Amino acid sequence: MAAAASAASGAGGDGDRLLFNLSVPFPSVREAQIALGSLSPDSEPRKGGICKTLSVQGCTLQGRWVAHEARILRVSVGSFLDNLSLVLETMDRFGPPSTS
Repeated sequence: MAAAASAASGAGGDGDRLLFNLSVPFPSVREAQIALGSLSPDSEPRKGGICKTLSVQGCTLQGRWVAHEARILRVSVGSFLDNLSLVLETMDRFGPPSTS
């Protein structure tokens, strides 16, 4: 399983913004939805500094972060990747989801 990431910065209406996009492919739509369900409850603790959006498109988990400070972006993405790693290890340990 390989992930793709992109980052950019640019001027927005309220100043400079940092953008980070992450795409994580899964073997099936069901596994991508399970990962989304496991990772979605974790909202960002700090209001106003960052916005995180997660979604599933086909078999791919999509993540998008928008922040005003590199430090906040780094902490949020790092925490997400730690949680994603745990979800992937758990899914690997238990095997593919049943179809019933």
